[in-house]
Order: sequence, then structure tokens, then C-alpha cells
Amino acid sequence: MGILDMRLRPGHLAFARIAVVLAVGVASPLQAQTTAFTQSLATAAATEDAVAEWYRKTGYETLWTGQDDAARRLAFLGAIATAHDHALPVQRYDAAALIAAYHVAETEGDRGRLEVAMTKAYLAWAHDLTSGVLKPAKIDAGIVRDIVREDPQVLLARIAAGDPEAVLARLLPKSSVYVQLMKAKIRLERQIGSGGWGEALDVAAMEPGAIGADVVALRDRLVRMGYLAASASQTFDRAMQKAVQEFQLNHSLTPNGNASESTLAEINVGPEERLKSVIVAMERERWLDIDRSVRHIWVNQPEFTAKIIDHGKTVFQTRVVIGKNVPDQRSPEFSDQMEHMVINPSWGVPRSIIVKEYLPLLQQNPNAVGHLQVVDGRGRVVPRGSVNFAAYSARNFPYALRQPPSDGNALGLVKFMFPNQYNIYLHDTPSKPLFEKEVRAFSHGCIRVADPFDLAYALLSLQSTTPEADFKAVLDTGRETTVELETPVPVHLVYFTAYPTAKGKISYARDIYGRDAELYQALVEAGVALGGV
Repeated sequence: MGILDMRLRPGHLAFARIAVVLAVGVASPLQAQTTAFTQSLATAAATEDAVAEWYRKTGYETLWTGQDDAARRLAFLGAIATAHDHALPVQRYDAAALIAAYHVAETEGDRGRLEVAMTKAYLAWAHDLTSGVLKPAKIDAGIVRDIVREDPQVLLARIAAGDPEAVLARLLPKSSVYVQLMKAKIRLERQIGSGGWGEALDVAAMEPGAIGADVVALRDRLVRMGYLAASASQTFDRAMQKAVQEFQLNHSLTPNGNASESTLAEINVGPEERLKSVIVAMERERWLDIDRSVRHIWVNQPEFTAKIIDHGKTVFQTRVVIGKNVPDQRSPEFSDQMEHMVINPSWGVPRSIIVKEYLPLLQQNPNAVGHLQVVDGRGRVVPRGSVNFAAYSARNFPYALRQPPSDGNALGLVKFMFPNQYNIYLHDTPSKPLFEKEVRAFSHGCIRVADPFDLAYALLSLQSTTPEADFKAVLDTGRETTVELETPVPVHLVYFTAYPTAKGKISYARDIYGRDAELYQALVEAGVALGGV
């Protein structure tokens, strides 16, 4: 046995059964050995400024390899052995490699290098677990998250002075959403390991009342997925219709109970793909630094829904339309505070739409898009006859376009504002038929709301006993009017293709913009492995 003696005993976590008791061998009194340890530690630490700074200011005191560090070692090695459960890159911390290094360490130089390796692994673990593996904006500019990274010196001071089990537990994501996603990950891995849900269906669309082999194949698939109790029925009966409907509700599909082509396509998505969605959702959850206990608005773009959630309960829900799946019109992901609503809004056409869509039309026909006013830099309406549209380009066009308040206004009769640099907000729309579609990505980036009046009433209910009457009184004036929210409401535009339901199941949605595919690939490149396959 080397300079560090070690023995193993079983751990207590399902997928991490490595727990370690480490005891350092008899410390050498020789100054040469102390010098060798310090020199090797300093050399190894020099590659990372935060680590080097910590050891310089603590006089090269050990955190992990000293005679009194056994409890800290044990707690940390047990924690990082769960990296796979958290969908983190195991090799970045690599409990097994660190344990092996303890086995073979022979010299004080080995101990110094191992000390630094443990510290680097701890900082990487704390960083990844609390704020994610990836920098989201580098993967997709539409993901705008203020990632909170804790100071490495604070992290090291905490593990040096505190109870190690408590300090490591503090790093774990606290939201129940994260816990449910991790449980779903483990369940999916087990299902994949035991054969998954069977072969994909090769069947035609069918409705209740159908009979035959296709019905049997669909029934068997639903049984394996946990939506239907096993039976010998060959009929698309009421039980199967209910199972299909439940599946549709959990997959952002029209819940009519019919096995349509789109429903069958989602039924055929295997557990491996669903596992990828859950892994990405866990990473997204690590980015979020939000308080879910307070009243907030939650817009999950792949689900095409907006909700008001108050102390964990959904008190309002509506369908939404999100941005088109084209590069400059996809709705971004970010959080902000809703401050006011504008009733009878005018629509100031965004500059990008003016120069890309409307200016070419006006150059061909000055009377085109007659519902819009031409406005100069001082906000004055300019007669179209006085403007030579052909004289301008997209770069130098000096006018704005505005649509006055009306029933046909592009923003409808109310918009909900959380001022931001992206000019994104929630609003009404005259294009109501779009809400009947299953996939609703049609806007230029803003979020169109199916039930805007009801959303307004819900928001005003905290500051008025007669929110509906108050809203309608302003609406009936026909004048553009700003109504402040006495208490701003947090609003979160998110993008989860896997998310827990109130009943504890995981709901899934299509990756409309392909963002999750990009994120999953980035996680794989960072070292995250798809388990259970």
C-alpha cells in the first residue's frame, strides 16, 4: 500500500455505491518531505488561478489529504459518485480515478498533486451542479440567462470550515422540478436497460371503434409506456381512447383521443429521445435562479402555453402563439418583471419588419399597407404623398410605421409589458384561428395570447375587487391607456421539452426551434453520457 491507505464500504445512493474512508499514513517529520509536498502542490495549482490563490493564502494547508481530512474526503467522493444521476460529465470529477490515485500514491509529491486534483474536482462539481455545465448563450443566442457563478474562494472556504455533508448538500439544486426530472431520468434509464417500449409502430391513423392488428400494436405500446392496463382487447375502446387522450395531454397534442398521425409520431418517439429531453431539462433547471414560491407568469414555448402560477398552483392558463422558426423571429428565453398593460394599444412596427417587409411594398405602391401610419422622428403623422419611398434604402429610411388602436390592430386590444431589449411582450391578436392549430409558431417573436382579457382580469385581481369592470371601462374609451401593475409580476419565457406535471408525470413537447438538440450535443461534447442504453 502507498503513502495513502484506503478502504471502501457501500454507499447509500442508488447509482453511487462508492463511499470512501481514507486515512493518511504516518506523517513524515522530515522537512524534505514537507517541501516536496508543497512544491508539487504549488506547481499543480499554478494552472488554475483560484486554486493557486487559495493555497497561497492558507499556507498550503490541506483540504483532502491531511490526517484530519478523512470526513471531507469521504463526503466529497461519495457526492461526485452520483454525477451520472445528475446528468453531469462524470469524467470531469471522476470519483473512480481519484480513488485509484489514492491507491497508488507513494510520495509526498504524489500527495501534493492529488490534493490539487481533489480541489479542482470540487470546484468543477460545485460550478456544474449549481449553475450548469454549459454557457447557454454560446450555444444559442436566443437563450438569455443570467448565470450566477459563486466565487471559488467562497466555495473553498465553506468546505474548509463547515460540516462537509451539509456544505455538499447545499450545492444540490433545491427545486422540486429538478428532483422530479432526476427521478424521471433514472426511470427512463431503467426502461431502456430492460428493452424500452418495444418496436416503433407501423400503423395508420385510427379512431375509437377501430378493430384489428393495428389496434393491438397501439395497445401494447401504450401498456409498455404506462398509459394503459394490460388487456387482450383488439378494439379501440373507451379505455384506449382515454389512454390516448392522457398521452396527448402529456405531449402538447390536441387531446381528442384519436390516434392521429401527429399523435402516432409522438408515441413512436423512443425512451432514448425522451431521456435526452430530460437531460437537457436538468441542465436548463440548473441555469434558473428563480423563486417559484411567488406569483409568476410561466410561458413554456414548446408547450405553447402561458400560465399564472401562484405558490405552486396554476391559477390561470391559456394557449399562446410563439415566434416563427426562422433565425430572427424565434422567441427568446429570458426572465423579467411585468410592469403594466396597455389597453387599446397602437402598434409601433419594429424596424426589422419595416425594412424587410413593408418598405419594399411601399416602394412598389405608396398606398400599400394602408392600415399603417407613416410617422416622422417627432412622432407626427406624415402624408404618404409627401414621401418618396423609392429614394430610401433599408439603411437610411427615416420614418416609422404605426397602426392606431382598433379591433384589427396587430396587437389586438391589450398588450402586457415587461420592458426588455428584445422588444418582446405578450399581447392579444386578431388572428384567433391560429390558436386552434397544434403547433403554434407564427409570430415575429412576441407571444400572442388566446385569452388576453382573462389574463388581464387575473393580473388586475390583486389590485381591484372589480377587475373585469375596471378593464372594460378603459377598453370602452377606445383610447390607448397604460394601466400599471401595483406589484410587478415576474415573467419567465422558458423552453422545456420535458417538464413535470402537477400529477407527477413528465410532460413532453416538440423541440420546435431545435435548441434542445443543440444543447444535448454540447452536453455530450462536454462529457455527459446517455445512460441505460
